[in-house]
Amino acid sequence: MLRLGLAGFGTVGSGLAKILHENRDIILARTGRDIRIKTILVRDLTKKRAVDTAPEVQFTTNPDDLVNDPDIDVVVELMGGVDTARTLITKALNAGKHVVTANKHLLALHGPELSTLAAQKNLGLYYEASVAGGIPIVQTLRESLGANRIERLVGIMNGTANYILSEMTTNHLDFATALKQAQDLGYAEADPTFDIEGLDTAHKLVVLTRLAYGKDFPLDKVPVRGITQVTQLDIEFAREFGYRIKLLAQVREVDGKIEASVEPTLVKYTYLLARVGGNFNAVRVEGNAVGPIMLHGQGAGDTPTGSAVVADIMALCRVLATPGAQFDNTGFRASNPENKPLPQAEILPADESVAMHYFRFTVADRPGVMAAIAKAMAEHGISIAQAVQKGDESGADVPIVFLTHKAKAKAVAETIREIDATSFAVRPTVHFPIL
Repeated sequence: MLRLGLAGFGTVGSGLAKILHENRDIILARTGRDIRIKTILVRDLTKKRAVDTAPEVQFTTNPDDLVNDPDIDVVVELMGGVDTARTLITKALNAGKHVVTANKHLLALHGPELSTLAAQKNLGLYYEASVAGGIPIVQTLRESLGANRIERLVGIMNGTANYILSEMTTNHLDFATALKQAQDLGYAEADPTFDIEGLDTAHKLVVLTRLAYGKDFPLDKVPVRGITQVTQLDIEFAREFGYRIKLLAQVREVDGKIEASVEPTLVKYTYLLARVGGNFNAVRVEGNAVGPIMLHGQGAGDTPTGSAVVADIMALCRVLATPGAQFDNTGFRASNPENKPLPQAEILPADESVAMHYFRFTVADRPGVMAAIAKAMAEHGISIAQAVQKGDESGADVPIVFLTHKAKAKAVAETIREIDATSFAVRPTVHFPIL
């Protein structure tokens, strides 16, 4: 039997309990272990629970009841937050207990430290559920694609942001209305900042970057932009050019340096990523041997995320069944026998990033403006691929949109500064990269 100490009994914890109960026979058949929850850490002992537990399950408000219980083999951390969770996981590892967590924020900030401690103790630190809910991207990078050099990883990793953009695209809602609808449906929190500002996606990207490249890309070094600048006007222009706008996390290796970012991006409508709708997630990985693959599925929810947690526990069981096995929590333990923290990534400076670009300039409707903008872009080495200007007889302010060929981010920033300083610029330039 494998006994669990569960920290947190909210949405994911309830899903975990439900799966362990309903699928007990298949889990036992696959692992040879009867997996049971022994103790659950909660804030309020009197709160009514969404899922009934077995009579022998104990509830507690004291984290030490998980850490100090010799009968508990694995601490499953599903309570979220950073400081309290970090303390609990550190204590659990020091007490010789394996850990499974879904805490991407904690891992983004302190993953190397916790992975090093787990390696020194030869304990499992599993975190499939920390990224993209039920999509098995952690296992895929750590093991299934282990023979590949990862050339690029691109993903839609936040269901709230994707739902909002999907509603703006499909049902022509404005941002505020789409956000309110997401909140009413339970897809967005009352405070949606982490989701709509791209921070949640950045946490997940940092975790995946370590798995893909065996290097640590610090969270505070990731350029992040959310979706609050995306308007219905940009959605419609993108559609006219044959694109959809998605909040993308991207990482790739460029001449030995790692480039990473999170920002709204135009995606060609024929790409599978462009067609990922609602609150779904998707991750596209390009390996030098396997080529491109894409994983798609529910990025959140009780049983999808609970499924990923159970998968980690089952993977742990398989390692425990092998005498003398070594736990490899990063996928790079063989190259790090001294169990040191992962090396820091050599980061490609953000202004050296190269991509195609979308510009929307809002300008006074007068002769020569489009020519002046085109001239400024050419002087900064930006080549125009497509352009459209939409005016009317009122002579009011008009949008001018350019799609470009590949250009450096530095040239893009310099062009925007120059145009925004002109007398004909009415509002700040809106700009997004193109995948």
